[in-house]
Amino acid sequence: MKKFTADLIFTLTGEPLKNHVVIVGEHDEILAIEDIQKHDASSVQSLNGVITPGFINTHCHLELSHMKGLVDTGTGLLPFIENVVKYRDFPQDEILDAIARADQEMYEEGIVAVGDISNKVDTIETKKTSKIKYYTFVEMFDFMQSSMTEGAIEQYQAVYDAHSEEGGNKKCFVPHAPYTVSEGLYEHIRNENYQYDTVSIHNQETPHEDELFNTKTGGFIDFYKMFGFPLDKFQATGKNSIHHAMKYLNAMMKTLFVHNIMTTPEDIAKAHDWNFRTYWATCANANLYIENRLPNYQAFIDADAKMTIGTDSLTSNWQLSILEEMKTIKKYKSFVSFDTLVNWACKNGAEALGYEDQLGTIEVGKRPGLVYISADVNPEDEVDISKAKARKI
Repeated sequence: MKKFTADLIFTLTGEPLKNHVVIVGEHDEILAIEDIQKHDASSVQSLNGVITPGFINTHCHLELSHMKGLVDTGTGLLPFIENVVKYRDFPQDEILDAIARADQEMYEEGIVAVGDISNKVDTIETKKTSKIKYYTFVEMFDFMQSSMTEGAIEQYQAVYDAHSEEGGNKKCFVPHAPYTVSEGLYEHIRNENYQYDTVSIHNQETPHEDELFNTKTGGFIDFYKMFGFPLDKFQATGKNSIHHAMKYLNAMMKTLFVHNIMTTPEDIAKAHDWNFRTYWATCANANLYIENRLPNYQAFIDADAKMTIGTDSLTSNWQLSILEEMKTIKKYKSFVSFDTLVNWACKNGAEALGYEDQLGTIEVGKRPGLVYISADVNPEDEVDISKAKARKI
């Protein structure tokens, strides 16, 4: 049995607690949350900063961990994708080693569950032995080419079959993005998944995406020509890309829209009307790394949107750290409170991935994992994370 206290304990079931102790059992279950006066001070580990539930990384590409630092920053999404294709092939032992190291680093910093995009089987062995729970999103695309749909289904079925659901892991099929999935492939994904699954999709990550769907203009026209894929049959919809995605996704499933840099208040409202179980993943550092821009967080806050936090990949980020994502949001959008960020990083993320029965909040009987953040807490209980570090306790 271990006992922890800190300046503030964010249980996420109510207001942050002061002068309280969290008691954890030998299997990391929460045994009790009690007033500190009931305990001998020598039996309690006192930490300067805050304690939160374990972090949930709702969007990651673990299989790209070997590409850290290889792709230039600030190029925009389309050149970034070209570079990912260029650098993706590496010696397999280097790929597997990078995956294992990235998994361990996430665990040590307090990440307890990950929504992981998988196009290949490279992450399987790490996931089998990891202390992190993985929701593997087997990502499918056929570049809107019906001639490629059957081959894509066969290819990604093999990836899906190879991934295990042991140890609390999960898996399902997901579309890559509105601009890479045909109607036939959307239909296959809808038919293969269960309504209790969560489906994710990259959304409005660049202005070119909305330009394509609104007016059939923008960078994707030349991008598709470069890869030899015709867009002759594609017709502009006169609406932003998210509306195309909603047309073909299953509104009965939890849906996690990822990135959302260009998402408007009107888009958010339409998505919430379409599916009350809509979640949003923000990957702030990746958005800066690739597009040099961030989402309109105020629009999501005003809409009471269920925002979550992801890290994207080491190809598009300097680290896989939820705390560093929180720092970046706080640095550039200081109106987003720490309390809000913790909810995004923990509670909302657990709900989005369907792990809320054990993760996301500090409650008796749960095993959420505990994170210590070495933040400065002032007398008014305001939390400064600008110089903080995070670790699992």
